[in-house]
Amino acid sequence: MNYKRELIAFMLSSGALKFGDFITKSGRRSPYFINTGAFDTGEKIRRLGAFYAACIIDNAERGRLPKDIKAIFGPAYKGIPLAVSASAALSSDFGLDVGYCFNRKEAKDHGEGGRLVGCDLKPGDKTIVVDDVITAGSAIREVMPLLRAMPGVDTAGLVIAVDRMERGRGALSATEEVRRDLGIEVLPIVNAREIIAESKDIAIGGEPALDEKCRRRMEEYMAKYCARDINPC
Repeated sequence: MNYKRELIAFMLSSGALKFGDFITKSGRRSPYFINTGAFDTGEKIRRLGAFYAACIIDNAERGRLPKDIKAIFGPAYKGIPLAVSASAALSSDFGLDVGYCFNRKEAKDHGEGGRLVGCDLKPGDKTIVVDDVITAGSAIREVMPLLRAMPGVDTAGLVIAVDRMERGRGALSATEEVRRDLGIEVLPIVNAREIIAESKDIAIGGEPALDEKCRRRMEEYMAKYCARDINPC
């Protein structure tokens, strides 16, 4: 799909995707790093939301997500701008007007109170959670009990920007662990293999974004940390 390549090029030009030498949250030494905090202007977050919207529509057409979603949910804090921008893009780009909501880290004990901000979720409503990159799945694991405590609300899936395709706590990938433990579909806009395949043909400053030396490092890293449930690896 074109939106996959376009997102990779956008991440590279925005500095959200960098190649080099990094230590990830898991403690692994990685040849690449993804920081969605680099989408730090109105135009950048608008464009990012459009990629989430395109992914949601694509997967709804393929039958992986329902077409009658009522809301986009963003786990605090990184998921909040993702939910807002994705719901806005669904309206402006696809004519699908859905709500958005997110959780407070601490319950509010005055005013309207509660743990949620945004649209009210009612029995029968279907919602999609959006997040950036799954490492251990901490954000989605934190909010799922909150969503499942709402009678009749169906959490239909989780859409993330990038699947690093790496092992999580065990032999499975982090995304597969979330599928297994929480019983929801996890749909990345792009994955690490697609980043490798596309970045070598994208130029930044007149040079390939992924040169041959870094590509080899990426392949070695994937060979070392790629989960067994990911194929090919």
